[in-house]
This record gives sequence, structure tokens and C-alpha cells, in this order.
Amino acid sequence: MGTPQDTSVQYLKGIGPKRAKAFAKAGVNTVEDLLYYFPRRYEDRSNFAQISQLKEKEVYTIKAEVLSVKERRSFRRRGFSITEALVKDASGILSCVWFNQPYIKEYLKPGESLVLYGKAELYGAKLQMTNPEFEETGPEDESLNVGRIVPVYPLAAGFSQRSMRQLIKGALDKYLSKIQDCLPFDIRGRNNILNLAQSLLNIHFPESEEAHKQAYERLSFEEFFFFQLPLALRKLNKREKEGIVHKVEGELVEDYISGLPFKLTNSQNTVIKEIKADMSAPAAMQRLLQGDVGSGKTVVAMAAAMIAIQGGYQAAFMVPTEILAKQHYEKIKNQRSLPGRQAGKIKIGLLTGSADNKEKQKLYKEIKEGKIDLIIGTHALLDEAVQFKKLGLVIIDEQHKFGVGQRALLPKKGANPDVLIMTATPIPRTLAITIYGDLDISVINELPPGRIPIKTMHFAENRRKEAFRLAREELEYGRQAYIIYPVIEESYALDMSGAKKMYEELKEGEFKEFKLGLIHGRLKEPAQDKVMQDFKNKKIDLLIATTVLEVGIDIPNATCMIIEHAYRFGLSQLHQLRGRIGRSNLASFCILISSAKTPDAGARMEAMVKYADGFRIAEEDLKIRGPGEFFGRRQHGLSELKIANPLTQMHLLKKAREEALGLVKQDPRLAERAHALVKAGLLRRFPEYEKLIMVG
Repeated sequence: MGTPQDTSVQYLKGIGPKRAKAFAKAGVNTVEDLLYYFPRRYEDRSNFAQISQLKEKEVYTIKAEVLSVKERRSFRRRGFSITEALVKDASGILSCVWFNQPYIKEYLKPGESLVLYGKAELYGAKLQMTNPEFEETGPEDESLNVGRIVPVYPLAAGFSQRSMRQLIKGALDKYLSKIQDCLPFDIRGRNNILNLAQSLLNIHFPESEEAHKQAYERLSFEEFFFFQLPLALRKLNKREKEGIVHKVEGELVEDYISGLPFKLTNSQNTVIKEIKADMSAPAAMQRLLQGDVGSGKTVVAMAAAMIAIQGGYQAAFMVPTEILAKQHYEKIKNQRSLPGRQAGKIKIGLLTGSADNKEKQKLYKEIKEGKIDLIIGTHALLDEAVQFKKLGLVIIDEQHKFGVGQRALLPKKGANPDVLIMTATPIPRTLAITIYGDLDISVINELPPGRIPIKTMHFAENRRKEAFRLAREELEYGRQAYIIYPVIEESYALDMSGAKKMYEELKEGEFKEFKLGLIHGRLKEPAQDKVMQDFKNKKIDLLIATTVLEVGIDIPNATCMIIEHAYRFGLSQLHQLRGRIGRSNLASFCILISSAKTPDAGARMEAMVKYADGFRIAEEDLKIRGPGEFFGRRQHGLSELKIANPLTQMHLLKKAREEALGLVKQDPRLAERAHALVKAGLLRRFPEYEKLIMVG
């Protein structure tokens, strides 16, 4: 018999090769994977509720016998079936109803005993359970299924809850003694957590609520620890490499800041101090700068660029789109506070994919010879032909628009340059360490003085004409406006208008006296750039757009935004879109048109109307969607957190992070014999970190 780590689930009784494929789709390949296949919820079947005790809107588990089953068709909706079962216990009779699930009747037989789980709802004058989960009970193996706290699993194809429990209980009985605990004894002791064997047993089949709580804490701590360990290794690895010690005080940076036509906010001053401390240290800066749309991150980035340039180094500034690169280039090049601008002391270049070959070759030569101090560009900066003479600082804007691999390429063009990553997608500070634990984090949480807060309103769909009237009034004042649609083409299935059709309708109807433009993701980048440039130059009054606008350029004259079918957008996305207006001292307003279809959609609309601060918006978004959906599992690997929840277990996350940092500081390569199991556990979860452990 092998170890749980290297034994395939197909060798467990009742699985075999065919069922093993179903488990593989759920990420379960080995016995260890199966032991870490946690229940999605639990039912306390030691004390079933009685039918006579049920109250409206409460969730219950009951045990009852099936009296009758019937199926009928809905009179209101064609092709819609309703399956109803009457069930009874010693206290009474209850109706259970399943909508549009005709196969249900095949599983329900009069005389059978069931365990049902669902919400009691009032229908007419009687209570019923709507779409309850159910499970047949029988005399065999009742010790796993009734009379205790019972696990309920996400099911692999071909398995019932009963067979799933039997399978996992069998695996625990056979392999639990062979499971290796990857958390060192001293870490378990300091944090007062259970060993792995006890935890796995009590997460699947809890002896009591307290035993389940302890198991949950232990396994959550373990997940946080192994999630933080690679970040701690990456942070240490970066710190060990010798960086550039910049001269942070000097004429160039002082002249730049003093020459600005406005006073820096307290937040900006604080972040510049943090950057100066980083850039004067021997280790390379690795800093994430978070700030709301329009908070002045670019000014701070330029102060960092001045520090690098005044020491004879070059700075590279990478952004996700050509139009944004051009905006930064024009704004920075023409900035009155730029030191030595008149004397030509600072040379700025712009490199984008659309530049002609002759222009690119000239830029490549000047960058290589060190004649360009600051190069602003798109992905074109990652081209092999771009070689720097002395790259000292890399700035990456809107980092979430670049892949992790892309972000790593630009710093490799220098000798361990300082790196400043910027994002206008705020992440609550409590969660930032979960994802960006290898970076130091700065926050700008103030808007520049003079900005008037954007007024946000939520209109039901029957108030669309009123929204259009308000937009027309702004256009009549000489202002500009946006109308945003979630899709390009009209969707009958989703009952949604599309940007293309509405552009045609609006320019011939509601807004026929104004100049309209259309922009969406299917337009090629040069065409998108032209539309935005025309809008900026006031050749377009009203821009019909999709979410391609999420990362856009500044249009100070745009004071109105209408977002159609707003319930289709995420909260952070709505906030990003709203940030395209309110870019001046003009009063601006955003109208969300939506008849919210779900409670979550309603909560998003309410949060948008109530809050203007991006960090508060992000906190609300996390509450509504949870961390996996908020960050996007594929990019950030949050799928590793199968059981832990950063929102509710921040105390555990902090402890796990401290332990990970402490262990890596003590043993940077995890080479000590005492840490062999930690290393093995890490590499099973993150095999790509082997090189990081083996080499400096």
C-alpha cells in the first residue's frame, strides 16, 4: 500500500478507472486529494426538526416518509413542469415542490424514508419546501448518515451523498495513519492547532461542533501558510539580490515637486517618502501603489522617475493601451514642472506597436545609447530589440491588464532595477497581503483638491427617458457624456440592448441633434484611438461604449455617464467606469439603469449610490462576491484556498504569514532536515517554486 500522496483514487473500493476520470475533473487524482475534498456544508441529523415546528423563511433538515408524488405542467409558463411530493413525520404533513426538474419523480417513491434540507416558504396559507435537497435513508451504514453531524459534499458524477461518505470514510480508515503532517510541530504548538490526522477526521465526520471548529481552523491555517510561503520566498529572493542605491535627494526631484501647479495631498507625500526609503536601500524596490481613479498616482510615479534619472539611470513606464501611453507622454512632456524641460536635460520617448519601423529603430538606438531618460510605452517595451544602457526604474500602470509573466519581463532588461506597480483597482488592505505578500504596499486614499464628488443615481428601466433628458441637458451646456452597454450586439436571450444597435437608434432619435461616436472591443486599436481622440477634441458629444472604456483617457469635459443594464456589471467594474467622469472641477453624475434581477445585483446598485471611495466599494464587492470571484481565480490562484476564507479568518492569515516569513528567514532554501515535509508540501501545491528554493 502506497502513501496517500502517490496512490491514485482509482484503486479505492468502488471507484475504478471510469469513476476516477469523474473525480479528476474535480481536481481529485490521489487519495490525498480525496482527503482534502471538503464538505460544502453539514447537517445536524442528531436532532431533526419536526414538520409541525417549521417557520416561514427558515432553513431546516427534516426526516420524513413519502406519501405521494405527482407532476403537473405550469399554466403560466409553457413547457415548465412542477413536481410535488407530500411527506409526513409523526407531527404532520408537508408539501415539497421542485420546479422544472421532471427527473425528480423517478427518485421519489411512496413509502420511502427521506432526509430533506431546504427553506420553508409560505404558498397561499400553507408552508412548503421549495427545491429541497433530499437523500434516501436506509438501514445500512446509518452511523454515517443519521444521528450525527453529517457532511454534504459537492458530488462527482455517479456518486450519491451516501456513497461519497462511505468512500471518504473508507479512505480515512485505510490511509489516515499514513498521512504526513507538513506543518512543523513547533508551529502547531505556538498557534495551538490540531495535528493533521485529527483535523481531517473531524472536518469530514465531526465528533462535535467544537471538534469541527478546531479542524476547520487547523486546515485553514495550513492553506494560508502554504499560500504565503511562496510569497515569502519570492520576497526574500528579491531582497537577497543586490539592487541600486539611488541618490533620492537632489535638484531634479525637488524641482519637479516644487514646480507642480498644485499642492500634493498628504497621501502622495507619504507614498513619495516610502518610495525614497526603498530607492535609497541596497535591495531593489518592489512596491505596489494602490490609488483610486484620478488620485494622482502618475505624479508620484514621475517623482520616482526623477530620482532614478538624476542618478544617471533610465526609467521605463509601461501601460496597457496605446491611447493611455500617448496621454501619459503628452501630459508628462508638456508638464511645466518637468525640471530642465526648456534646456532639454530630460529626454522622453514614446514607443507603441503602431509606430513605423524607422521611428522604432531610432528609439531602440537612443534607448540603448542612454539618450532617452524616460521611455513611455505599451507591450512594445517588451520587444527583444529594446535594450537599455542603464535601466534603474520600471513603472507598470494598471498591472492587472498584464499577465504575471509579462510583468516580470521588463525588469529583466536591467540589473535588478527598482519596480513600482500601480493599480486603480483598490483592494482592501486586509486582503492585499493575501495576494501581494511579496510586495510592499502603498495607498493613495485622497483625491486632489477641487474635485467635486460624482453624484450617482439608480433608475429603474421605466425611467430611461428621464436619464436621457438629464444627459441632453449636459450636452446642451457644452459638456460631453457616455452611455455604456454591457454587450456589443443586442441579446434576445439576455433581454439586453447592444451598443451597436443603440448607437444607430440614438443618433436618429433621442440625440439626433448631437454628434455621436461608438467604441467597442471589436474595433482595432487604431480605430479605438481615433474615436477617443475625436471625443477628447470635442468632435464627439456623446460616446456610446462598452467596457473597453474601463481603462481610458482623461476627458475633463465629460460630466455624465449612463450605464445601461447595470446589474450585468461587477461592483469594481462599475466603479472603474464611473471614474471616467468627474475628472475636473465640473459637477458630474452617473446614472445606473437597472431593474436589479437578484439580491446581489440590488446590493451592488445600493453600494454604488452610497459610496464614492474605491476602497469602500472594494470591501462591499468582497462581501457580495467573496475573494475568489473578486480577484479572479485563474490569475491569483485563490482556488488553492479550498476551505480558508480571508474575509472571516484574517487573524489566522496574519499568524500564518508571520510563521511563513519566520521560517523562510531561518531557512531560505527549506534545506534543513526538519523542514523536508514543508518543502514537499509546498512543491506538491506549487511545483513551479522548486527553482526558487534550489537556487538563489
